[in-house]
Amino acid sequence: MPRPDSTPADASRPAPVLYRNGSVYTAADPFATAMLVDGDTVAWVGSEQAATSIADSTMDIIDLRGALVAPGFVDSHMHLTETGIALESLQLGPVTSARALLDAVAGDRGDGPVLGHGWDESTWADPTLPTAEELDRAAGGRPVYLSRVDVHSALVSTSLAKSADLQHKDGYDGGARVARAAHEAARLVTRQLPQDVLKRHQARALAEAAANGYVALAEMGAPHIGGAEDLRLAAGWNAPEAGQPRYPDVMPYWGELVSSEEQARALVAKLGAGVRGLAGDLNIDGSLGSRTAALRAGYSDAGQERGTLYLGIDQAAAHLAACSLAGIQGGFHVIGDAGLDAALEALDLAAKEVGEQRVRAAGHRFEHVEMADAAAVARLAHYSVTVSAQPSFDAAWGGPGGLYEQRLGERSGSMNPFAAFYSAGVPVCFGSDSPVTPLRPWSSVRACVEHHNEDQRISARAAFLGHTRAGWRAARHANPMAGQLVPGAPASFAVWEVEELMVQVADGRVQSWSTDPRARTPLLPALDTGSDPVCLQTVKDGAELFVSPALRS
Repeated sequence: MPRPDSTPADASRPAPVLYRNGSVYTAADPFATAMLVDGDTVAWVGSEQAATSIADSTMDIIDLRGALVAPGFVDSHMHLTETGIALESLQLGPVTSARALLDAVAGDRGDGPVLGHGWDESTWADPTLPTAEELDRAAGGRPVYLSRVDVHSALVSTSLAKSADLQHKDGYDGGARVARAAHEAARLVTRQLPQDVLKRHQARALAEAAANGYVALAEMGAPHIGGAEDLRLAAGWNAPEAGQPRYPDVMPYWGELVSSEEQARALVAKLGAGVRGLAGDLNIDGSLGSRTAALRAGYSDAGQERGTLYLGIDQAAAHLAACSLAGIQGGFHVIGDAGLDAALEALDLAAKEVGEQRVRAAGHRFEHVEMADAAAVARLAHYSVTVSAQPSFDAAWGGPGGLYEQRLGERSGSMNPFAAFYSAGVPVCFGSDSPVTPLRPWSSVRACVEHHNEDQRISARAAFLGHTRAGWRAARHANPMAGQLVPGAPASFAVWEVEELMVQVADGRVQSWSTDPRARTPLLPALDTGSDPVCLQTVKDGAELFVSPALRS
């Protein structure tokens, strides 16, 4: 409600909001139990006793009842339209056989193409995939596109293969499974949707993110994913019309190759939409699950297959040099060790052309970087390249018998070397690559703490910072205070119902928790309880994006 003494000029300004009787994750006071938000800014954090002294009738007071207020999460790599489509399509993650997959297709009662996402044959007892003809019969002649969990290959019906003109494209052999260029063509033909449908899918994904505590998302657009109009629609949510819902910030990236400073500047200007860099899903290689990630040695379960390099080293070097000269973030999707070799050699060549200082100053970023040895980690640190990684990949596919071990054998033990990145000073931020893994940030934090390789585990605090403040920094956000809750910082946070708070470290050989006040370390939710904290509210710059009725019940 407005202040009693408000004037007409500020009558529409919302009342300050005082959160109290909980826990606030802030560097300003590790024992804070209350926080005051005034407009779009954190005005104060402190103790319950102090909150009692400042509370008055002009404030909206929220009793947290022990809930945690923490900086909102930033997803540093995701795909809005793809996420929305996946959420509204057949959910194929639980499928464990070709027969079950065909039954799911046959059970779809919609119109138009049968769309699905999330199958993973590496978890099936019999990894044999259905044929295109079987998909045709199950769908009753409707076109079928079913993306694998990594979204680097898919199963398509005969009718969809014809409409996408896959006949002579790389990655199509006449069967149901498509990869590389054939997969890109198959996906794009199912994405030729009216603008209102695209916006519906994006809104669905944004609402899902807000309900899980995200205040910002790095959208990874590219010509082979959804096209420039899809990226512009995604960025358009940052300027909602009056009366429209508010959603997390969208930080757009565009994965398209350039070869000169002029071309880089012209492309960014042409795209508009506040594009932050020519990076993201500009693919140097593919994925391990689809065996398209470029490897130094062959896949353990596929003879001498070594994946695919989509870009030449000279092309990648020209791109990085052009972006460096233009002061624009450049970068690539890179997963395999041979893919990373190519990206690092490109960095060396770009530095020789434009100078190391310009390369470092541009703040380039590499996405995924799952296979990096000590020498590669040192070179990433040398060039100040940010690694945008996905911890839930390790939770899903690391460990004995997992996909990594199937594809890589002994090499799987060194995957996703988070501790090595941190030790070497490589800037790291974290995301989901949604729809590849769900928008579940605490599960992603847990994946860092419980990495399948104990030597690569990091503390919950380091992981939390990688999912919050580091995401803003990786996107070169203008406000250096973004991602923390201190006076003067943006009021962007989430409220969580938690079972227990503690300090968790990465080393299982020592005590992994503490509530000793002498530690002066802000507490985070216990992540070994078997369930994630429940989001009660998400706020971005003082505007409510999501609220659970339980917050005020």
